[in-house]
Amino acid sequence: MKIGPAGVRVRITFNGELIADSRDAVRLDEGDYPPVYYLPRKDVKMERLIRTSHSSHCPHKGDATYYSLSNGRTARNAVWSYEQPLVQVEAIKDHLAFYPDKVDSIDCS
Repeated sequence: MKIGPAGVRVRITFNGELIADSRDAVRLDEGDYPPVYYLPRKDVKMERLIRTSHSSHCPHKGDATYYSLSNGRTARNAVWSYEQPLVQVEAIKDHLAFYPDKVDSIDCS
């Protein structure tokens, strides 16, 4: 696992609306998976997120909480966050990640 500053601007669009726009994203590379970008909450339209009761556990990152996106359309559990991540991934604390198949786009430039 490799974690560090993304070094790019990350923009996330959902239902035609820019939901997140950050130059402070954290990139996490894990195994054979595509990189995941975690964006600070300050750069996300939090009013478009609804916390759900869904949760999961990763032995490398800790316990994840989930949010649905809603802005005229709803995508359930489209966003996740590690609010108390394990020490080796502390950089993702208070950050959010988005499932690529539940948003219109994740643009990194």
